[in-house]
Amino acid sequence: MTQPHRIMVGDAGAPIALARWGEPASGKPPALLLHGTGFVAEVWAEVAAALASNYTVYALDRRGHGLSHKPAADRYHFQDFAEDVCTVIESLDLHDIFGIGHSAGATDLLLAAKLMPERFARLFVMEPTVMDPHAPRTGDLSDIAKGSVQGALRRRAEFDSAEVLFQRLRKAPTFAPWTEPSLWAYVHGGFARLDDGRMRLHCTPEIESALLKPIFQAMEQTYTGDARGNPFPWLSNITCPVCIATAEQSWPVYAEMADRAAKLIPHASRWTFDGVGHCVAQEAPALLLGALKAFAAQDDKPRRNDPATSSL
Repeated sequence: MTQPHRIMVGDAGAPIALARWGEPASGKPPALLLHGTGFVAEVWAEVAAALASNYTVYALDRRGHGLSHKPAADRYHFQDFAEDVCTVIESLDLHDIFGIGHSAGATDLLLAAKLMPERFARLFVMEPTVMDPHAPRTGDLSDIAKGSVQGALRRRAEFDSAEVLFQRLRKAPTFAPWTEPSLWAYVHGGFARLDDGRMRLHCTPEIESALLKPIFQAMEQTYTGDARGNPFPWLSNITCPVCIATAEQSWPVYAEMADRAAKLIPHASRWTFDGVGHCVAQEAPALLLGALKAFAAQDDKPRRNDPATSSL
């Protein structure tokens, strides 16, 4: 499998790390990939390598993850992530972007598309984290959500070796359906190898807990944002074509949030992945590639009036 080239953009004090498949000088349009909470750019490896035949592919380490900056616990709001995406777009001078995002990473792209509408050609978002900004607030987080936020602090952060880590992840329900290349990509990209061969999480338990709080607040319709306000009304201002995807075997809350997104985003289309769970790109990359090709073809016909141009 093709290995990506690693680059860094942004300020030295708050760097944003990316993996790149392909060369910008090729003239191919950019595809910009955003992973979900707890993961890393390389988990897109199988999808990115295939897309690179027709795109210059960039995948971010979202803040708090991988080699990107890891700010204080109060700097993991949805707008923070969207502004990081804008920094990447400006630093690399990207235009005509095919944005592809998963879970909270999909939300990053949706919000960035409002901030920089002229830069995006289309968005394919898989189970984005979305609240209805017009719904009444329901109070504090549920006990289940609070338990999940606190439970992240107890997550094991170090493992004896890459092989031990891989085998442990393979038995975990989240990772059991992943392809072997995707799981190894997470092992090598999501963890730092220490001098003694041990593996340590880049996204520490403390960071993951800070990440999860606003996500659960959005899920449960209690998110109010920070001093900048709540950005979810922005979704009604997205102008590029958007396809919102859900997975048949995912948790019901993801379908509920996809429905919220569809009501907010003008002219959004829908896609369903049968027989897979939340992490489609890592469980069934071929299914995702087929969906991306179909969406690009559907979008290109009215924009270019030439079905022959609609390829990955």
